[in-house]
Amino acid sequence: MEITETKLKGCYIIQPKVFEDARGHFFESYNASLFNAAGLNMNFVQDNQSLSNAGVLRGLHFQNPPYAQGKLVRVITGAVYDVAVDIRKQSPTYGQFVGIELSAENKTMFYIPEGFAHGFLTLKDQTIFSYKCTNVYNKLSEGCIMWNDSDVGIEWNVNTPLLSAKDLEGTAFKEFQSQF
Repeated sequence: MEITETKLKGCYIIQPKVFEDARGHFFESYNASLFNAAGLNMNFVQDNQSLSNAGVLRGLHFQNPPYAQGKLVRVITGAVYDVAVDIRKQSPTYGQFVGIELSAENKTMFYIPEGFAHGFLTLKDQTIFSYKCTNVYNKLSEGCIMWNDSDVGIEWNVNTPLLSAKDLEGTAFKEFQSQF
């Protein structure tokens, strides 16, 4: 397993070692010993999964303390453009983002720690997105930053994504008051 930190401190791209043969393939999607050796000492307490068709955009979501969540995300079928935005006030990369394509084909995973907003755009129909969380979901602690906020500047390469009511009402980054 190859674990590489991105330009945003705490966000990691994880590329598993894939074993393929005539039967298919096998890989470890999580190994506590390998993660701990890379400095990723977390305890996952909740797993989530979503199914979306191409053009669905979910985000930019986060959970405020004390329910802040780290997330290990991956795609089981299909593909997404996955994004993390640094919302840690004292961070030198506050307001910056990193984006990566995750797909069933590349098997790449992405770890997003507490203090980041997260979102993804599905690139293929019937995409199954899976994520492990370091804390339980709490509706009263959730937050959402506008997916297309010009101050963040994410290039989603989609004009009219399918959004939830919550995502349509996200907070502008200039008005956002980070609790991190």
